[in-house]
Amino acid sequence: MSQSVKLSVIYYSSTGTISEIAQILAAEAEAAGAEVRVRRVAELAPDAAIDANPAWRANVEATRHVPEATPDDVVWADAVLLGTPTRFGNVASQLKQFLDTLGGHWQQGLLADKVYSGFVSSATRHGGQESTLLALYNTIHHFGGVLVAPGYTDGAKFADGNPYGTGHVAGQGELKIDQVTRDAARVQAQRTVTVAAALNNGRAQAA
Repeated sequence: MSQSVKLSVIYYSSTGTISEIAQILAAEAEAAGAEVRVRRVAELAPDAAIDANPAWRANVEATRHVPEATPDDVVWADAVLLGTPTRFGNVASQLKQFLDTLGGHWQQGLLADKVYSGFVSSATRHGGQESTLLALYNTIHHFGGVLVAPGYTDGAKFADGNPYGTGHVAGQGELKIDQVTRDAARVQAQRTVTVAAALNNGRAQAA
């Protein structure tokens, strides 16, 4: 590709599923030629809630080395992959709070014309993955972003069955990222990088 792509993977994860998918997406994006940042958003839950779930506490400790997301990670990027677990069929408050801090950057037009796409996990197969991604994408429309969902553009997407983004069913406290999810992440990362590169190339040619 003639124009390199800068891509940020920005996510919230409680017990680690979204953390692992974020790393898979980052690796696939790098393999597709992108320069990648991986960032976690700030945890808002109190220690009492985190300590009540050993997997939650373990993930907090295991991901301390991951830099915390700042608005610059969105402004810097040509493409942004946003990840969240489902929370009653909606975006986790931690990721939503980060997005809500971007109002000043939105007003300056700094969030527009970038590629955005989302990934999600739920405890059950019908746990609100589609509604969560659609809710997340409402924000992208307000940004003036270029929404690039994976769709059914690859045979792998008929296996995971989610055209809106990468979706994983984590089960009750289990962390098993299977090949179906890995393949879905590959499709999403490659498509995101490809479209962002095409936009970069078009802008370069128009300049």
